[in-house]
Amino acid sequence: MLHMSMGFVGAGKVGSVLASQFRAAGHEIVGVSGRSAASRLRISTMLPDVAVLTPAEVAAASDILVLAVPDDALIAVAEELAASGAVRPGQYVLHTSGRHGLDALASLTRLGARPIAFHPAMTFSGTTVDFARGPVFGLTAAEADRPLAEELVAALRGVPMWVAESDRALYHAALAHGANHLVTLVAQSMDLLRLAGAGDPAAVLRPLLTAALDNVLAYGDAALTGPVVRGDVTTIRAHVDALASADVDDATVHAYLELARATVRRAEADHRLDAPAASTIRQVLDEADWDAMADIAAGI
Repeated sequence: MLHMSMGFVGAGKVGSVLASQFRAAGHEIVGVSGRSAASRLRISTMLPDVAVLTPAEVAAASDILVLAVPDDALIAVAEELAASGAVRPGQYVLHTSGRHGLDALASLTRLGARPIAFHPAMTFSGTTVDFARGPVFGLTAAEADRPLAEELVAALRGVPMWVAESDRALYHAALAHGANHLVTLVAQSMDLLRLAGAGDPAAVLRPLLTAALDNVLAYGDAALTGPVVRGDVTTIRAHVDALASADVDDATVHAYLELARATVRRAEADHRLDAPAASTIRQVLDEADWDAMADIAAGI
């Protein structure tokens, strides 16, 4: 790859870390834009001596322009840059959105820019430790632009994964369901443990959840353990009774019931739970759901 300068529009957790990592890999970062106080602080600490410019100035100065902005702002930012006249034919424009593919940059593509969807499939803390995990990048690009995208991923010691334009939303839904909803689920479990008297819920869950995550990533549904896959109806009934009697918020109760139903379906499809046991468990869950709805209606 020929020497190509890079500029970043957006200095949030993703943009600042990516810019820092590309700089460490030897790329020239000619400018970065950031409006909030938090963004300015990240620029000063993670990108010292890099010029803070307007988005149009960043675009005009860079061979590779990276738009590290929120998903819902991406199209508007691209259109503003198109109107500014700062983007030129042949210029590479990357965005870090998981949901969007190349269509989001259509306003810039019409000007001759070469768009690439360049999404790091990971959660960011906003520090350089993020890249110790060796991220996968969900990429979408025209055939002629794939070599550059792969070289950029290699510079970050990442792994490329090509995603079709039509599959971007599904790809992103998979990541959000696995990562974002996992946070909600674990936080709910920690709340329940506090109610049960645990002084350090994280310490209780960490070995269990680490093992469960490692096992499911390695073995899929075969990693499933617990009362559902064993058909322990009395244990599941005890769970729902405890959730109903304790001071547990409705969202946690419903999450338990819906995830238990989903677990029944997967265990039954995997032939580890027979039909009669599955039917009985569903009945217990349905009765609990009905009781919960009745309590809500009664204002209990």
